[in-house]
Amino acid sequence: MAKGQHLSRYQQGIVNRYYDNKDTIVVTRLAEIVSDLALCDSEKKAAALWKRAETALAAVKADPVRSRTVLGAKDVKGLAALVGELSAKR
Repeated sequence: MAKGQHLSRYQQGIVNRYYDNKDTIVVTRLAEIVSDLALCDSEKKAAALWKRAETALAAVKADPVRSRTVLGAKDVKGLAALVGELSAKR
C-alpha cells in the first residue's frame, strides 16, 4: 500500500473478509475456468485459460504433482476432478 494511504475501518473489514475467503474465491474461479475450457472452441483462448488455471492452482496450493500432471496433459476432466476435490475440502 502506498505511503500515507490509510483505510477506514469499513474498508479494512472488506479487505480482511476478502483474504479470509480467498481460497473459496480461487476455487470458484477454477470452476469457471473448467466450464470455459469445456466450451472453448479456439486454441488461443484455451491456451490462455490453461495459463489462468495454472496461476489459480498455484494460489490455492493444490497438490503440485497432480497439478503438473493435469496441466501437462491439458486434461479438462482431470482438472474438473481436482477442482471438485478442492471445493470439497473447503
